[in-house]
Amino acid sequence: MQRTRVAVVGLGNVGRGAAEALAASPDFELAGVVRRRAEPGERVAGPNWEAPAVTRIDELDEVHAALMCGPTRELEPMEHTLLRSGISVVDTFDMHGEPLWNHKQSLAASALEGHSSAVIAAGWDPGADSVIRALLEIIAPTGITYTNFGPGMSMGHSVAVRAIPGVADAVSITLPAGYGRHRRAVYVELDGSRPFADVKSDIRRDPYFVRDETDVFEVDCVSQAADPGHGVVIDRKGASGRTGNQLLRWEMRITNPSVTGQIMVGALRAGLKKAPGAYTLIELAVADMLPEALEDLVKRIV
Repeated sequence: MQRTRVAVVGLGNVGRGAAEALAASPDFELAGVVRRRAEPGERVAGPNWEAPAVTRIDELDEVHAALMCGPTRELEPMEHTLLRSGISVVDTFDMHGEPLWNHKQSLAASALEGHSSAVIAAGWDPGADSVIRALLEIIAPTGITYTNFGPGMSMGHSVAVRAIPGVADAVSITLPAGYGRHRRAVYVELDGSRPFADVKSDIRRDPYFVRDETDVFEVDCVSQAADPGHGVVIDRKGASGRTGNQLLRWEMRITNPSVTGQIMVGALRAGLKKAPGAYTLIELAVADMLPEALEDLVKRIV
C-alpha cells in the first residue's frame, strides 16, 4: 500500500496525538511537523515517530495533506492557503452552530479552487459525538438529546483563556450539571500585567464561556489541574415511529489528545475520497474512515 504523506501543523498535545496516530496507520506517512519555531535541520520525536520540524509547510517534500492541530481561531488563514495550493486539510474547529457552518462555507470555496478537500470539526465534539447524536436521531427521530461533558479538561477552552492578555497559563475544567448544562472551572496563572478582576471579566465574556456558568480562580501553578482526561455521556429520550419511551445512551471516558488525533486521521482518510469541498464528520461514510477494503469491513463488522 502506497502511503499518503501528511504534515502535522502544531505540536501541542493534539499535534503529538495526531503524529502518533499517523505513525500507527498503514496508509499514511508523517512527512513532518510545522511549528512556530524550528531550527534548521531540527527533528522532533514521540514514542513511535520521528520527523523533521519546519516553520513552513513548503519546506517539506511532497505533502498531500495536513492535520491542523493549532488553536481554532488561528488556523483558518493557513487552511485557505493550503487548500488553494491543492493540499487537503483536517481541523478540529471546536465551536458549534453558526460559527461552524460559516467556517465550512468559507473553506469550501478554497477547496474547490485548489481541487482539495477539508474536513472540519474532526475532534470528538464536534466530531465523533456528532455522529453519535445523528445515529441516535435515526433510531428515535423525535425526542430530545442531552450531551453532558466531563468532568475533564477542555483543550479548546484552555487555549482560549491562554490567549487573553494577562494570562501566563490556564486550564479550563468542564463540569457536567446534567441535561446538557455545564459549568466551567477556570484556573489561571497571571503574568502580572493586568489585575485578576479584569482577566476574570474577559474570560466570562469570551464566546467560549458566555453561555455557561463560569468560576475563575487565580492559582500559583495550573499544572496540577492539567489532566488531559475527559468524558461524555449522551442521552436521548424519544420515539421510534409511534412508540415512545426509547431511552438511548452513549458514554465514553478518554484521553483527549490521543482520541482527537485518531479521529483526525480517520477523517482525513475519508475526506481524501470525497469530491473537492468542505465536510463535517456526519457527511462522511463510516467505512471510508477505516483503512480496510470494503469487502473485509463488511465481512468483519456487519
